[in-house]
Amino acid sequence: MRVLNDRTDSSMQGGENISALIDKLPEGYHPSEQEWQFLIAGEYDRNLLYTKADEVRRKQYGTDIYIRGLIEISNYCKNDCLYCGIRRSNLHARRYRLSEEDILACCEQGYGLGFRTFVLQGGEDVCFTTEWVAEIVQCIKEKYPDCAVTLSLGERERADYEVWYRAGADRYLLRHETASKEHYQKLHPPEITYEHRMQCLRDLKQIGYQTGCGFMVGSPFQGTEELIADMKFLQEFRPHMVGIGPFIPHHDTPFGAYEQGSLTRTLTMIALTRLVLPETLLPATTALGTIHPQGRELGLKAGANVVMPNLSPPAVRGQYSLYDNKRCTGDEAVEGLEELKQCAEDIGYQVVVDRGDSHVQTDI
Repeated sequence: MRVLNDRTDSSMQGGENISALIDKLPEGYHPSEQEWQFLIAGEYDRNLLYTKADEVRRKQYGTDIYIRGLIEISNYCKNDCLYCGIRRSNLHARRYRLSEEDILACCEQGYGLGFRTFVLQGGEDVCFTTEWVAEIVQCIKEKYPDCAVTLSLGERERADYEVWYRAGADRYLLRHETASKEHYQKLHPPEITYEHRMQCLRDLKQIGYQTGCGFMVGSPFQGTEELIADMKFLQEFRPHMVGIGPFIPHHDTPFGAYEQGSLTRTLTMIALTRLVLPETLLPATTALGTIHPQGRELGLKAGANVVMPNLSPPAVRGQYSLYDNKRCTGDEAVEGLEELKQCAEDIGYQVVVDRGDSHVQTDI
């Protein structure tokens, strides 16, 4: 770690001073480079961080955990991102695409179980036209008007996002992956640009979506500087939702031999995100549960307040393989909802039947 300046040094000597630094984050404090370096990679008791993040989360959302019904509608993708198991060059992927009837059946099952948000996620499938997606959204909203619809279908043009918003889509998830342009270029082929990804996020927020972004922790070529850039971007952009999970390699990608991201570093980034964005919605991701048996529970204790059980048809869940060994059964699936509720109660939280809208105030 670089030599700390006077401002940083005075903030980081002893437990009392690190606590004081952590306490300032929910108040809108913008740490220096050196302070960010220490918060992310320094040696201190992480329980100070997790406890404060949980306190801030409880102040905003109490002990409520919001459930989203995840429907993975297609694993076809036109892109060739170097980390992703459903990249177009993976000839070993077993492709599938859900029909409108399949998707509506998933929603019917989920609604009966208490889900009030449906997340339609998929690769950038060229067969899902603007009009087809709009029709699906409209059908879901007409049948379940008390539910929110979240889309996570990648990069599109602003006109497409506007059509889907008018059809009734409430939220859109588009991970920025990294706020470093140089790092972004190392993770994606040349035709997928950092500038367009960021423009998509700005468009979504301006249109009126509750907008979610996010990043992988421990992805290839990522250092502390890249994570600092992510935190600065989050403070500036102020998304309604942030998805953070560890990088997990997929064996049929160019990054298949890289190590997965660490549990501690991922929990650190979740907690820091809760502290700098007290009102955001923050999932305990499936990837977190994949790298550790209690990963999701640890994420909740570190400030997360959303979980996304898999509502996809059981026959295709294993085919939406973004990374190796992805969990899609047990309490990560809709069939394990009661187990999920019990796990939440065991650690002091409660799963609620609620749309779970973000408390973030729009600046548009």
